Amino acid sequence: MEQEIEEYIEYISRNNKKSENTLVSYRRDLYKLMNYLTKELALTEWSQVTDTDLNSYVLHLQSEESAPSAIARYIVSMKAFFEYLEKTEKIDEEPAMNIRPPRHEKKVPCIISVENVVKLLTAPDGDSPKQLRDRAMLELLYATGIKVSELVAIRMTDINLQVGYVSCQTVQHDRIIPFGNEAKQALMRYLKDGRDALLDDKDSEYLFTNVKGEQMSRQGFWKIIKAYAKKAGIEEDITPYTLRHSFAAHMISNGADIYAVSEMLGHLDVSATQVYAVFSNSRLRDVYTKAHPRG
Repeated sequence: MEQEIEEYIEYISRNNKKSENTLVSYRRDLYKLMNYLTKELALTEWSQVTDTDLNSYVLHLQSEESAPSAIARYIVSMKAFFEYLEKTEKIDEEPAMNIRPPRHEKKVPCIISVENVVKLLTAPDGDSPKQLRDRAMLELLYATGIKVSELVAIRMTDINLQVGYVSCQTVQHDRIIPFGNEAKQALMRYLKDGRDALLDDKDSEYLFTNVKGEQMSRQGFWKIIKAYAKKAGIEEDITPYTLRHSFAAHMISNGADIYAVSEMLGHLDVSATQVYAVFSNSRLRDVYTKAHPRG
């Protein structure tokens, strides 16, 4: 069973131009599945796997208290793998076709106002290399709605300043996301006056580096955003996900198509994006209350 996994990884590496991180994630997910099938169900061939076996695996993941987002990712990896096995005639029938991730209650995300977003984005108001980097990271995060893990993984080759887009490669979804002029200007200033100073003659494929010239970590950026939220006097508990959620809510409130926002966020299902429409509806109610003569 290992052989088919490795053949599949080689196949998507050759044909789908996946990033190394994506390939590592696919391999890890599939070996986790294989270990369950061989150790718990005593299966020895992929052709023996049924949809019942895969549903049992999903229940096993739930019993491990895996996060719903993680289970969804495992299922994406699983489906893509079995589609490959069927396409290459290694199995007769694709057993993962009707496997669905478990339902879970959607928490209402933390959204901050546009005014507070501006306060946060402009908190790095100096010209030092670190402040130029921080401003560029905050601007890009709010401009695109990408996750912090995607932000710190951006390579120089993933950014197109002329056109204004960033390419994100993940296990679930490879996508190209546009960004506006504010983010573009912040990135240009960082690349002109900040990045080389941080690198200090070192080489790095990553767009954002720490003060040692190494790839910025997720934890490092969490500390950065907390510090600037405090400096800006924002009382809400700000995390990198706050900007992602605010990006989505503000886009939809201003009339953006929910399917387009879903695509930019990398959601597998538009229903995951619909939670942000609540904020749009609240805004409409506020407008109605204030403007209607009998509101």
